Amino acid sequence: MDAQGRGRAENVDPADQWVLNPNTGEYELRLSPSAPQSTVPGPRRAGTRGSGAVPRARTSPAGRDKPPAGRDTQDAPDREVPGPRRRRGAPAEPAPGRRGRRPAKKAKAKKAVLWTGGVLAFLLVAGAGAGYLYLEHLNGNITSVADDGAGTGGFQKDKAINILLIGTDKRTGAGNDRYGDAGSPGHADTTILLHVSKDRSNATALSIPRDLIVDIPDCPTTQEDGSTEVIPGSTGVRFNTSLGQSGRTPSCTMRTVTELTGIKPDNFMVADFNAVKTLTTAVDGVEVCLAKDIDDPDSKLDLPAGNHTIAGEEALAFVRTRHSVGTGGDLSRIGLQQQFLSALMRKLKSNDTLTNPSKMLKLAEAGTEALTVDSQLDTIGKLKDLGLELGKLDVKNLTFTTVPVVDNPAETVKATVVVDETKAPEVFAAIQNDVSFTAVKQQKAEEKAAVAARLKGSKADPSEVRVRILNGGAPSGSAQETLNWLQIEEGVGKSENAGNADEELGRTTLEYAPDQADQARRLADIMGLSGSAMKPGESETNSQGLPTMTLTLGKDFKGAGVSLTAPTKAPDVEKSTADKVVCAK
Repeated sequence: MDAQGRGRAENVDPADQWVLNPNTGEYELRLSPSAPQSTVPGPRRAGTRGSGAVPRARTSPAGRDKPPAGRDTQDAPDREVPGPRRRRGAPAEPAPGRRGRRPAKKAKAKKAVLWTGGVLAFLLVAGAGAGYLYLEHLNGNITSVADDGAGTGGFQKDKAINILLIGTDKRTGAGNDRYGDAGSPGHADTTILLHVSKDRSNATALSIPRDLIVDIPDCPTTQEDGSTEVIPGSTGVRFNTSLGQSGRTPSCTMRTVTELTGIKPDNFMVADFNAVKTLTTAVDGVEVCLAKDIDDPDSKLDLPAGNHTIAGEEALAFVRTRHSVGTGGDLSRIGLQQQFLSALMRKLKSNDTLTNPSKMLKLAEAGTEALTVDSQLDTIGKLKDLGLELGKLDVKNLTFTTVPVVDNPAETVKATVVVDETKAPEVFAAIQNDVSFTAVKQQKAEEKAAVAARLKGSKADPSEVRVRILNGGAPSGSAQETLNWLQIEEGVGKSENAGNADEELGRTTLEYAPDQADQARRLADIMGLSGSAMKPGESETNSQGLPTMTLTLGKDFKGAGVSLTAPTKAPDVEKSTADKVVCAK
């Protein structure tokens, strides 16, 4: 709570007003008898925020993308999707039940902290007497903008999670105009696609170089008056122009990432210069290591070699420096930023932070002030749910890597890079197929063996294989193309085109009943399917009323006769994990 907002003395740390109740073992808000208590300041109106990373979309529904043009003719009907929402102003309903938290839930709550920038710190006070008012206050801090249908509609607890983290170089905020280019609308200066596995045992943070040459697609974007304007795409431009330039919002960066990687993010978070300063200050600094002295007049970083605890302006200078590390380019700076994020996450997951109420409250304030999120994450409750999922991850199983690139061959003086077509597709495929880049102990050998066993055993003759084919996200005509190939080239005569699936799939699947296992193994052999693509269950019936397997062609389908075996091992690329300290060179 804000002391000044209740008429109390200035320079009072809100965290100092939370004290330990020896009778309950819980932290509670205590006010002096002479101090009248009023409500926490409500949500601020648009335009009052000092340093928003991007303009906030104000109104009205923007239509989500229709099913891809690549689907077969029996397209599923368009889904009605709610439009972007404004910053939350109405208070959430208080949770029923007693005032104090139950001790059994403490450990789980602690794990929820700052994967999302500290906004989940409220878990430590949500159950206390004035926790409801504090949550209302934090909800008012949150700034959200529309995703314009570029995302999946939000993360889901039972699926892998893909969050797009965008750092903008917009110079808003106190003191930031001194870094130059003060009038710029900002760019996607630092972008990371964070993929968290379905079982939450591992994660991959994929950095996307700002100087990578990409194609930016057309971007339907919600305007201030509630209308939707399609911002024309650009071909062969720097990735960082996907945000801020020509009126592009984070939803356009989302679309560009999907175009580049084939991975559609669930949500996005945007941070500006102030986020780095406020978050590092809230945790009393993070520890980094330098292998050599750095004196960079551009970023204003001046540190000798060795270990340092940095916060505020010095932390911002650290993540901005590039001329004094590595080759002096953006790729070297990416490595420095990955080191910084690893250090920040270690600090946020440490007991020094998790058990300190003062730091937790500062994080709650800093996190909700510093980040701009999409409209699917516009309340503390939604951020809490995300944080609980991300908090299950051990940082030693978080891998940082970068999109494999090579120098742009079209340039004499090398200033930009292009995708390495030999390595990048392997990285994208590994993430799409939820393959870990680290050795995760939680992966059970018996589960792998069970999946592999699906391919072992007798195989039916192709003429005995009965299957219905659905298009679940493959290019238009793929179901018919596959049907023709199976019947003419492979002798699978008992097959039919069943149109479009009810939903799109990232990967092709084959569903079958136990008594169809020999048929499934034959079709998997013909199609080049892996054991993980085979889904034992119940059979369907075909148009003749006969039991049949179901082959659903996903977005990974590349054409009839092209093997669909998914990668089971991550490619050998340069990477690091968040639990290890690496000194910048």
